[in-house]
Amino acid sequence: MSTLAGKTLFITGASRGIGLAIARRAARDGANIAIAAKSSVPNPKLPGTIHTAAADVEALGGHALALQCDIREEDQVRAAVAVAVDAFGGIDILVNNASAIWLRGTLDTPMKRFDLMQQVNARGSFVCAQACLPHLLQAPNPHILTLAPPPSLAPKWWAPHTGYTLAKMGMSFVTLGLAAEFGPQGVAVNALWPRTVIATDAINMIPGVDPRNCRTPEIVADAAHAVLVHEAQGFSGRFLIDEEVLRETGVQDFDRYAVEPGQPLLPDLFLD
Repeated sequence: MSTLAGKTLFITGASRGIGLAIARRAARDGANIAIAAKSSVPNPKLPGTIHTAAADVEALGGHALALQCDIREEDQVRAAVAVAVDAFGGIDILVNNASAIWLRGTLDTPMKRFDLMQQVNARGSFVCAQACLPHLLQAPNPHILTLAPPPSLAPKWWAPHTGYTLAKMGMSFVTLGLAAEFGPQGVAVNALWPRTVIATDAINMIPGVDPRNCRTPEIVADAAHAVLVHEAQGFSGRFLIDEEVLRETGVQDFDRYAVEPGQPLLPDLFLD
């Protein structure tokens, strides 16, 4: 299988950034895409809404469903999944992309921020999987793909921002658990992480990062596409890196993904 044509994807946080890029790449195949995100009205600080994302998907040849959904709220998640299933007849793929970030030390992390990260990142990934799995288990080639790093207990990743690292590694450990539980049942449960920092709105949270030293979200989208068209059976529990995935598909020119080709690239968090 080399296309997502006719497949239904439920993508969290798909109104902008990496989530939107994954939606756009799937749309080019003619996929059905449920865009689940909080942003339903324009925000001058954060461009993009579920409605602008849906328009992008439709313009590229996909079929879109704009779903306002806060993944911290179980009822909203289950309702959004039900609407997507009613509209498209099922769910083939869940992409856990939504994530909250706060790169500060312990004394500079308000508990409101700490709680937000735990609720969105690990808990949100879990509740979305729980809501989608009854439908995924009926799909012919089901995937759960979570934007999470390889698990690490290295203190250098914990000391600077324990709250965020805990939340992000929580997504990784949820992936491990779901892969062990549902991989044997034919669901491909994997994680994907970028080799370099990606130029999204989240880089505004990283001090000193120049977008010129980043890659565009399209590299993650192309890697995600390569993962999601893979045969699901026996393909689970992997912590994949975007660049490595694309190299395995034959990609050699990565300059096209650079915001400014020729500039040195910044490695992403959690990677040596």
